[in-house]
Amino acid sequence: MRAIFGMAALAGLFMAVCPAAAQTRWPNGAKAAVVLTYDDALASQLDHVVPELDAAGLKGTFFLANVHAEHVERWRAVAKQGHELANHTIFHPCTKASFPADPRYVSEAYTSASMIREIAQQEVLLRSLDGKQRHGFATPCGQSLAGGQDYLEDLRKAGIVTYVRGVVDTPADARANVAQADPMHIPSRGFGEGATAAKMIAYVREAEQGGGWAVFLFHGVGGDYLTVPDAEHRAFVRWLAEHRKDVWVTTLQGALDWAKAHP
Repeated sequence: MRAIFGMAALAGLFMAVCPAAAQTRWPNGAKAAVVLTYDDALASQLDHVVPELDAAGLKGTFFLANVHAEHVERWRAVAKQGHELANHTIFHPCTKASFPADPRYVSEAYTSASMIREIAQQEVLLRSLDGKQRHGFATPCGQSLAGGQDYLEDLRKAGIVTYVRGVVDTPADARANVAQADPMHIPSRGFGEGATAAKMIAYVREAEQGGGWAVFLFHGVGGDYLTVPDAEHRAFVRWLAEHRKDVWVTTLQGALDWAKAHP
């Protein structure tokens, strides 16, 4: 998973801001929407992120993979608190070059059909946690490959998930109206080791200037890996709470639903 940040950096610093031409009308005249997403169902997210968001009255989106049995009830409680739970597969299959992994669970060992079956099976767990019939999805390592072939169009046809969040975007994505975004190709910008509250705030300011959105991608916070320091994350969350008149902090599904209903 560490490899995704290096690859994404080469792709151009994860630009995921919709500029002024997008003209997305966010609630209560907000200048931009901010979406905080967290990958891999990490303990540090339960220990640090959820309490910080709850204290600030903000909601996040958590993409679950490799869920530990001892955390199931904690994730159920996270859903009850109004946060979004979403799909990240069961075993987080990436290419074998990404990081050391069980050879059974690298993407080269999958087919498009077997990847989609795994995503569908993870939906069973998610439904048991939050009662929702469909969820969003984030590609493991930002890769949409199974056996070397892209599976996103097959996933679209299957109708299992409501959207797919990646980790990079293209200039076309950055210019698009949020309401017109392809739900199978939602961009995000990653923040990991070395991230500061100032850098996170700067990303929000970019979105404000464009009247669009800033979709954040985090892994560990105050622990685990690709770790953002807890103090920096906490300072950023506090800043968001203090600027809630200008930025609307919502879940990824919430942002997409609003934009679609208010094109």
